[in-house]
Amino acid sequence: MNMNPGTLTALGDFPRQLEAYYAEVPVEFRNWRPPSWEGIPSEPFTPIEQVCHVLDIEVDGYHVRLRRALQETNPDLVSLDGERLARERRYATANVAEVFSAFRRARAKTLGLIAELSPQQFARTAQFEGRSVTVRSLVHYLCSHDQQHLAGLQWLLGRIEAGR
Repeated sequence: MNMNPGTLTALGDFPRQLEAYYAEVPVEFRNWRPPSWEGIPSEPFTPIEQVCHVLDIEVDGYHVRLRRALQETNPDLVSLDGERLARERRYATANVAEVFSAFRRARAKTLGLIAELSPQQFARTAQFEGRSVTVRSLVHYLCSHDQQHLAGLQWLLGRIEAGR
């Protein structure tokens, strides 16, 4: 069995949605931090940091995780420290057009990989965050991560609007 069509559709549409949500953030709020992060449905990142984080998770997280799960026997996959990456890679000063371009390419690569997988490859296992996962479940986790960051941007927009 291949991936669920709904999941593939969501993964394919995510770059467009991310760009659209980010475009709604007023320019002067792209690096804005609320007084409290309580209730944010994603990691506590500013709007620009949300976008940069999604790119790094795609490339340094899921590309590596999927490749290792497909090529190694039950590998132990690592979680990334998003806050450390945000500091080291200076998310706050990123060129968002370049980030979106790189993300579109990275997501196309992810979708191309997924499209080629056999049922046996989707069933390959790995260990991630203390539990057993399959390649198929990793794809679902990636989709979930996407949705968390769309929700995070909407939450930030709500906080911005509430403070105006």
